[in-house]
Amino acid sequence: MTSAKIVLTGGPERLFACGRAQQPVNPQEKVKILLGAGYEHFVHNGEFLTIEGENLPVFQWSERTKIAE
Repeated sequence: MTSAKIVLTGGPERLFACGRAQQPVNPQEKVKILLGAGYEHFVHNGEFLTIEGENLPVFQWSERTKIAE
C-alpha cells in the first residue's frame, strides 16, 4: 500500500479545520482518521473527482466510533 491523495466528503467540520493528511489508502478499505476521542470512518463508493489534473478517489463519511478504553 502506498500514500495517495484522496477527497473526503461529509463528516464533522472540525475534521477539515485540522488540515490535510496523506495516509496509506486502499480504495477497498475504510479510511480511519483519529479526531478527539474517536475515529471518523470514510468509505470509497466508486466515485472519482479530477482536481488539478489528478483523478482522485472520493471517500464519503460513514460513521464515527469511540476509542475503546
